[in-house]
Amino acid sequence: MAKSGDVRIGLSGWTYPPWRGHFYPEGLVQKRELAYAASVFRSLEVNGTFYGLQKPESFARWADETPDGFVFAVKAPRYITHVRRLQDPAGPLANFLASGVLRLGARLGPVLWQLPPNFRFDRDRLEPFLAMLPHDTEAAAALAARHEGRMEGRAWTRTDARRPLRHALEIRHESFRDPAFVALLRRHRVALVCADTVEWPRLMDLTADFVYCRLHGSTELYRSAYGPADLRRWHDRIRAWSAGRPMADGDFAGRGHGERRPRDVHVYFDNTDKRHAPDDARALERLVTGAAPGARPFRR
Repeated sequence: MAKSGDVRIGLSGWTYPPWRGHFYPEGLVQKRELAYAASVFRSLEVNGTFYGLQKPESFARWADETPDGFVFAVKAPRYITHVRRLQDPAGPLANFLASGVLRLGARLGPVLWQLPPNFRFDRDRLEPFLAMLPHDTEAAAALAARHEGRMEGRAWTRTDARRPLRHALEIRHESFRDPAFVALLRRHRVALVCADTVEWPRLMDLTADFVYCRLHGSTELYRSAYGPADLRRWHDRIRAWSAGRPMADGDFAGRGHGERRPRDVHVYFDNTDKRHAPDDARALERLVTGAAPGARPFRR
């Protein structure tokens, strides 16, 4: 019997003032919030990387503040996806990889690429970009070494070991509801993000060896909570993906549901405008694992 995939349930970001005194204990200093969140969940999305290049020292600090077995999903820069719109991405991609991403070491999880809502499916623009993405850390280091001159003195272009590097693409336009798009992702081994929201397509085609979900709030973007029935439905989907069973509870753009095999599953709650995300993530993890998260030790 095939082993089930690894399931990681976490949060999109971790620095939200309304969480203080609710998810974070009263009196916890802000610089310890990452360590606390990583003691509760096994993965978090890094959002700051979307807005600008970070420094290698920041990635090293995040790695030091999190326990063994924890991984970050890293959100790629909007400069590549929103400003350049995937045009001539080689230099910016090398800069991003050289900014310190590889300093996460074993804690480097998937890279999330989010397209803007007005970005339509364009095979001629998308395919060269997908073909450029490195699928292991040695290939990423080699690409990072080709960074632009402005990165001199602040670049990190080596890896401590060769590890797989996964990529996930989040789309926000109806034109991607196309079998050709799904086939393209499968060819390049990039996961199609299952984004739960009323505003964008929520497609569940399996296109890689892992599943990536972002739960933005199914009735109100970034704000609505997930009730018991919602969480049970996501639990059933996650268990099917993890076990490699057919999962037909959703919308699909491609032909077939992908190869039947156990897959790792990453789920991040992005309904962060209120205080729902930590509570919803803990409730879903309790359903999936049968135990409450937060068993890992934490020292203030």
